[in-house]
Amino acid sequence: MASPLVSDALWSIIEPLLPVPPPRPRGGRPRVPDRAALTGILFVLRTGIQWEMLPLEVGCGSGITCWRRLRDWQEAGVWDALHRELLRRLRAADRIDWSRACLDSASLAAKRGGDKTGPNPTDRGRLGTKRHLVTDRSGIPLAFILTGANTNDSMPFEELLDSILPIGGKPGRARHRPDKLHADKAYDHRRCRQACRRRGISPRIARRGVETSQKLGRHRWVIERTFAWINRYRRLVTRYERRSDIHHAFTALACSLICFNTLQKRF
Repeated sequence: MASPLVSDALWSIIEPLLPVPPPRPRGGRPRVPDRAALTGILFVLRTGIQWEMLPLEVGCGSGITCWRRLRDWQEAGVWDALHRELLRRLRAADRIDWSRACLDSASLAAKRGGDKTGPNPTDRGRLGTKRHLVTDRSGIPLAFILTGANTNDSMPFEELLDSILPIGGKPGRARHRPDKLHADKAYDHRRCRQACRRRGISPRIARRGVETSQKLGRHRWVIERTFAWINRYRRLVTRYERRSDIHHAFTALACSLICFNTLQKRF
């Protein structure tokens, strides 16, 4: 028998973060349980299937019910809170390596348009979204932001660094700054290096026309692997959501699942 999409271990982390459902009037159809709705959300995320095509065998109610639950929980901040909680648990288990961090971006097509899209210069000007990501040394996603595909990689550099929220889990001050940051030549700007130094981070950014990518690539390959992990969730290979908050919710959930899988591993 296949393992459930929402395991008991995952549900024990998510359940306390969910808002209390509003009271329902007497009579009418009973509310779909939150765990069942989450199962439907994960099924769409993993397979990329359309909401209205959710099979009845999943037992999660209708697709629109799962979509509404995804939307409501995004508005309540559940998905970002889940990501922070899993990062806290990873740090408590000493599984976050702050000695190096990697930063990069990847573009994906936005079939239906919407906000945070733009003409993709690498895809004949078709609308697309760019996913900016920063990971620790082992590839654990620490933070991400979404922009239009025509946004220069270096423009949201500082915003992305500041998106790494303080992570507790150990005695003393919460941490949110790596010792070093590796990035490719797209970030070869003085303001990017100055932004790192103001935050106490040592920049290791490839220089155009000076350095090859091979040496830095020994450390940067982990973020390419993380992008590949995200693309295993087929709903994120292409952006189908017109609303950027829904796409953000899916991306935050995928990053959370990567953190959860790392937490479950035993070395």
